[in-house]
Amino acid sequence: MSATSRGFVRAFTISLSSSSPPPHLSNSTAAGIVVSRFLGGGRRPLPLPPCFALSRSIRTAVSDRRDSGLAAVMSSNKRKGQKKWKAKKNQNGSSMMEGASSSTADTIVESLEELSISRLPVNEPSTMSQFGNVEQNRTSVPGQKTVWKPRTYGTTTVDVQSLPGNQINIGNQTDVAGVNEKKSVDLSAAFGPDLLENFNVDNTTYLHAQIRATFYPKFENEKSDQEVRTRMIEMVSRGLATLEVSLKHSGSLFMYAGHEGGAYAKNSFGNIYTAVGTFVLGRMFQGSWGALASKKQADFNEFLEKNRMCVSMELVTAVLGDHGQRPKEDYVVVTAVTELGHGKPRFYSTPEIIAFCREWRLPTNHVWLFSTRKSVTSFFVAFDALCEEGTATPVCKALDEVADISVPGSKDHIKSQGEILEGLVARIVSRESSKHMEDVLRNFSIPPVDGAGLVLGPNLREICAANRSDEKQQVKALLESVGSSFCPDTVDWFGKEAGDRSRTADKSVLTKFLQAHAADYSTKKLQEMVRLMREKRFPAAFKCYYNFHKVDSLSKDNLFYKMVVHVHSDSAFRRYQKEMRHNPHLWPLYRGFFVDVNLFKANKERAAELAKASNVTDRTNGSSDTLVSNDLADEDANLMIKLKFLTYKLRTFLIRNGLSVLFKEGPAAYRNYYLKQMNTWGTSAAKQRELSKMLDEWAVFIRRKCGNKQLSSDLYLSEAEPFLEQYAKRSPANQALIGSAGNLVRSEDFLAIIEGVDEEGDLGRDHVVASSTPVPTKETKTKQEGLIVFFPGIPGCAKSALCKEILTASGGLGDDRPVHSLMGDLIKGKYWQKIAEERRKKPYSIILADKNAPNEEVWRQIEDMCRSTRASAVPVIPDSEGTDSNPFSLDALAVFIFRVLQRVNHPGSLDKASPNAGYVLLMFYHLYEGKDRKLFEAELMDRFGSLVKMSLLKSDRNPLPDPVKSVLEEGINLYKLHVGRHGRLESTKGTYANEWAKWEKKLREILFSNAEYLNDIQVPFEFAVGKVLEQLKEVAKGDFSTPSAERKKLGTIVFAAVSLPVSEVQDLITNISKTNSDVEAFIKDKRLGETLTKAHVTLAHKRSHGVVAVANYGQFLNQKFPVELTAFLFSDKLAALEARLGSIDGEKVDSLNEWPHVTVWFGQGASAKDANTLPQLLLQGKANRVEIDPPCVVSGEVKFF
Repeated sequence: MSATSRGFVRAFTISLSSSSPPPHLSNSTAAGIVVSRFLGGGRRPLPLPPCFALSRSIRTAVSDRRDSGLAAVMSSNKRKGQKKWKAKKNQNGSSMMEGASSSTADTIVESLEELSISRLPVNEPSTMSQFGNVEQNRTSVPGQKTVWKPRTYGTTTVDVQSLPGNQINIGNQTDVAGVNEKKSVDLSAAFGPDLLENFNVDNTTYLHAQIRATFYPKFENEKSDQEVRTRMIEMVSRGLATLEVSLKHSGSLFMYAGHEGGAYAKNSFGNIYTAVGTFVLGRMFQGSWGALASKKQADFNEFLEKNRMCVSMELVTAVLGDHGQRPKEDYVVVTAVTELGHGKPRFYSTPEIIAFCREWRLPTNHVWLFSTRKSVTSFFVAFDALCEEGTATPVCKALDEVADISVPGSKDHIKSQGEILEGLVARIVSRESSKHMEDVLRNFSIPPVDGAGLVLGPNLREICAANRSDEKQQVKALLESVGSSFCPDTVDWFGKEAGDRSRTADKSVLTKFLQAHAADYSTKKLQEMVRLMREKRFPAAFKCYYNFHKVDSLSKDNLFYKMVVHVHSDSAFRRYQKEMRHNPHLWPLYRGFFVDVNLFKANKERAAELAKASNVTDRTNGSSDTLVSNDLADEDANLMIKLKFLTYKLRTFLIRNGLSVLFKEGPAAYRNYYLKQMNTWGTSAAKQRELSKMLDEWAVFIRRKCGNKQLSSDLYLSEAEPFLEQYAKRSPANQALIGSAGNLVRSEDFLAIIEGVDEEGDLGRDHVVASSTPVPTKETKTKQEGLIVFFPGIPGCAKSALCKEILTASGGLGDDRPVHSLMGDLIKGKYWQKIAEERRKKPYSIILADKNAPNEEVWRQIEDMCRSTRASAVPVIPDSEGTDSNPFSLDALAVFIFRVLQRVNHPGSLDKASPNAGYVLLMFYHLYEGKDRKLFEAELMDRFGSLVKMSLLKSDRNPLPDPVKSVLEEGINLYKLHVGRHGRLESTKGTYANEWAKWEKKLREILFSNAEYLNDIQVPFEFAVGKVLEQLKEVAKGDFSTPSAERKKLGTIVFAAVSLPVSEVQDLITNISKTNSDVEAFIKDKRLGETLTKAHVTLAHKRSHGVVAVANYGQFLNQKFPVELTAFLFSDKLAALEARLGSIDGEKVDSLNEWPHVTVWFGQGASAKDANTLPQLLLQGKANRVEIDPPCVVSGEVKFF
């Protein structure tokens, strides 16, 4: 047995409990179980390969030795209930993993070598692992020493022992076709067109295709992000699964399958990306292993080749172009380990990845596990509190505190990359993942770093800087520097010899790929995938290249190629996933997808054998490609969500990706671009204002500096980072906005020469929202969701007339969805419930909600409809400047009233015959009171992600005539008096009935005497309708795949509070005033009926108490419980109700404020938070207190704001 296998056996010998093995496993197989063999766990653990299965006697011998030398200690943080891991050291300070003597390991190895693989028990097909089921692949060749071959993974593969000759050897250097002797060919002609052209497909032609490298499939959640989060919380709360969260390092995908298997980027190989990745990975081995690096590099290559495995990594470097921050050092972090076998790939679970990486001393990522309702809800709340300003330090600190298990990565993001954190990846894994992680951390200690301090020669940046002539020169220098032990040949980059032609093979390879007979079941499934994608015209390319590694096996009847499956657009993954729902037996469409292709001829006897192999069907009756147990439905098992931080998106999406818009289309188009991006993300209104100010300044700065020459996106941080650093220094608010800036690593002198290739594709149209209207295609024309058009306006804003024009518009809104309207004045009963019913009946229609939607209560109903009926919503508002406290100006109000007074026979009886028409419009006008125009528009954008404005008034109009302005102000003052005394009582009743009648008459006289002015200042209706139709068509064309109304729920969180019913709080204060003259005198002029619109008891604030304190209330979100209001305290500038909080499910809900209270009023010069000082003011004699006896009990609900 090789040294590699011996080392790996030593690493995987771990102690197990004394319980008997499951009935489907033998004792030796059960002893080999390390961790669950699926991504994140599964229904039951899977065994290790036979050579790792230890007999009871061997296990006992090792266990005795390990008790003193291989134990690991888990220290528990009792206060938080967290599990932090440290590897125990032995007395001489060395790692206990090293404590196992080599003699013990040698004994194990010798015992294993004596075991005949043919005598080992055959396992029944085990429970599904990640992306496939598992079988044993036992190959025993007469006359050769028995060796272990990796098990094959996938739906199924041929059982080699059931075939004649007990050997297939497809694509090997032996008798490949079974009848043809190997024909040597001249290298000058080996890769020319003649060889392929003369290879004709007939009944003797077979194809053997094997996946050589791949990354996880790109799963697209059918549900919205909010629905995914809710489902994740539910699954963890019910004990069905665990939530796993990992850091997202900002770099490029790099995959390594051994020096012959190849090095791959996302969609290519044999270029600067893979050369840089190979160099960095090789240098990581040197740093970890020191003097043993060369041997370990060779062992690692051999291990990957023999076991047909692929290791995927995030390649983080400053030489391949700028992302969110230039890293302080160049490194890789392992993100996936894949066993490719001879079938469907099997991806290691995270515990398995950590075990693998610690064995080979490869860098690991930071991982957190959340297995309880409290921890998982706290995680999402913590993210929402940090999403707009989070950087690596506070994010990692917060997650460390709320997670059940935290496993720090061997590569510290802060030290290696910096503070700017791209995001987090959260996914559902097995509920046993926590136990599996504990087992691995207990038995695989953190490896030492033997190469620390060694001089390793020129680093990546120095090599790239010294070789600036062209890409080929840089590649050559990098591969030479990495050494022959890790990179013994460079054929993937330069071919077999200097005279080789282009690597690209003729397109006819793909034709022959689909026409040839499948040599095994895996090949048949790959053909099925490619054929489907071509027939459906998916946006993908199948590029074929010569496989120079197989030149010694090449003959005229035996051809070898590499195929790259390059997916051009994310829409391909979505469409393919839809096909998988109709045909569950399809193999997944992977990211980073590379296939070894072997076309060959077979004689009649071999053809019969191969036909038998290809017809072997799925022994497990199919399997779904899920991330966790078969106990869960596919849509649950594949739940995954990416959570990105605004500080990263600011740099990459708003600055870098916006450069082309800024320089080609100008500042106005750039502003539209970044506003659309922020609206899509659901960025809070406050952050949008801050970012808009900063980005406008950036646009002026960079255009002034660069002129008409566009700044390179690869080097954009050279200008952006100093700008951001200076901007951040101006104020703490700017610093929070930027996140982190400064200490720029300059990369101009060592940037790799990429020659226009964007390997990651993150500058492509999938990631950039173009400023111009997208061109509709057949794919996007038919929408799979509805649209609600509604009108936050005032009577007289022309919504009904507009709806009629939309209904009769030629071509509708530009797609094939039906458009219909419901007029509020003609609907009996509750209007918005009727809209919801129509949405359910016609889910893919566009509905015009012809009714004023003036307040947040209505907006919330529309949001709920969007979520429950899968729709988007767009508000249409009259364009107006507004006032300091209202989104509509007096000019707009005058026009609205004038229009209403010209109506005749209005269905809602609001026309010139209405005696109180002016009062009704003032009532609607005051429904918007308290919001200026910016706040009004920002809140609508925040909720619904888009906004349509209807032109109303000409910009060059004359000022409002004084009589018109005076009569409107008179009516507003009268309205305030009326509401202050009578509330919502009609104007024809009450103390001010006569005043109202006189005002209504005066209003009509003045407006009609100024009719010419009021008609002249309005924008022509036809023009306004045309502009609205243009905007609505643009919205209808947009790819809104989820209800945008949810975005506010996913936005940043500032504090946790108990929300109380405002009406009950107002009634309580009114009742107190009736029995206490001091309170009556105090509230007399306070207009609490207008100013008190929200009531809550603050529980924790992230500025005062920290993010984790706020996050800990996540477990109580949306739950109701009793709140006692015990006293009313007031001073000359403040008023509040004292509160006593109750319990939820027996657990007391406590506020972190010293004095829990409900602020009900604050005067000029004071703020809501100043109400905290009322108890001190009371002691100083500057406030009054009125007891509420017995206390008033109201129902409160935990919310985040």
